[in-house]
Amino acid sequence: MKKVFIAATKQNDGKTTASLGLICNFQNEFKKVGFIKPIGQRYLEEEGQKIDEDSLLIEEVCGIKCGLKDMSPIAVERGFTEKYIAKPDKNSISDQIKKAFNRVSKNQDLVIIEGTGHAGVGSVFDHSNAYVAKLLGSKVIIISSGGVGRPIDEIVLNKSLFDKMGVKVLGVIVNKVLPNKFERINQLVRKGLRRQGINVLGVLPYDPVLARPTLEQILEETDFEILCGKEFLENSVSHVLVGAMQPREAVKYIIDDSLLITPSDREDLIITALNCLREPDKTKPRISGVILTGESIPDKSIMELLSKVKIPVLFAKSDTYTVASDIHDLTVKIRPCDTSKISAVVKLVKDYVDLDTILKGI
Repeated sequence: MKKVFIAATKQNDGKTTASLGLICNFQNEFKKVGFIKPIGQRYLEEEGQKIDEDSLLIEEVCGIKCGLKDMSPIAVERGFTEKYIAKPDKNSISDQIKKAFNRVSKNQDLVIIEGTGHAGVGSVFDHSNAYVAKLLGSKVIIISSGGVGRPIDEIVLNKSLFDKMGVKVLGVIVNKVLPNKFERINQLVRKGLRRQGINVLGVLPYDPVLARPTLEQILEETDFEILCGKEFLENSVSHVLVGAMQPREAVKYIIDDSLLITPSDREDLIITALNCLREPDKTKPRISGVILTGESIPDKSIMELLSKVKIPVLFAKSDTYTVASDIHDLTVKIRPCDTSKISAVVKLVKDYVDLDTILKGI
């Protein structure tokens, strides 16, 4: 049974993207592929159990049936670390992880193990990613975000902890490289890491589609209220526009699939935005959704107008700047229903990752 641990230099570098892409591509090579995320920080409640959302995604998209609780044995809920520091029990966590892994890996040809955060995450309860990789006897692939100097520094720093634990790092995958800088960064990062004795297994260009949230995701991650357009919550957002200018200036910045965030009393701006139609379909506005901010919703005439347009309208009892900051900081995760994103991920990994070298390494 082969296995590989997917680590990263920090959160949101693309571990789940890499895991999903690798599993889908390796399913062409192996009959039975398993998955486990030993320690998860973002979880959902499923049948009374706390299950990491990435495990749910992998199970549904890849058709992996290893038992959801075994695929996500440790959920770091609120107060978890405080309780551990007050009363540490390292062996209990290790046993849960090992037993879950043994059940997940039974009769499998390959198991993908997804870490959480950088190499040291989990040290506070004696289970860093490096320690878990050693515990499960797995080699490691490190994922990093695009760039040259900072990613190389972070990769070397993270690799040092794996080296200290005696864990073999197969190489790295550099993710989210801007297309207009791809050729230059691809060459430099390979040369720079080669000097450090680190193998580059792939360099992936940034795909803006993968970072686009839907209005439904925004609604799920916030305490906003939906006023109308519930049936259009799957509209995606490519651009966020804060309505703090005159309408004649705002129209210059409205592009297809823009999200307008504006005070609820800016009726002039709302009407102007809805009148910006996309080409060639003149029946659809360029706005994918509107978030109204403030103490109260607009008057009846404006709400009637908004309800006739095929877009979701959300309401936030907060100031515009705070709402815009919340949207900016939103973590966009791939969901099982995001078929176009999933297809893009599988193709990215197939086209830009050296799968043969990974297979030889494991």
